[in-house]
Amino acid sequence: MKISGINSFPQIAKINDINKSSEGNFGNVLNDFVKQVNADQNNSKQITNDFIEGKDVEIHEVMIAGEKAATSLDLLIEIRNKTIDMYKELSRM
Repeated sequence: MKISGINSFPQIAKINDINKSSEGNFGNVLNDFVKQVNADQNNSKQITNDFIEGKDVEIHEVMIAGEKAATSLDLLIEIRNKTIDMYKELSRM
């Protein structure tokens, strides 16, 4: 198994690149992030099913995929909450 870098949120680097350029907008970045979270969830589900079926998957791979999916979902929920708070604050002005 190849061990990749610790950066499990490549979208954050993408946000920084978009901030430096005038291309793209928040909607596109958020849409890409939601797609990545969905992919992480599906990958975790697939690895878990492979482990249950007895395929060549180690338990630590299952745990890593599950934690990555949970962490990315938590981050997405926090971004949603902050966006809603921002909207409510702007609507009060």
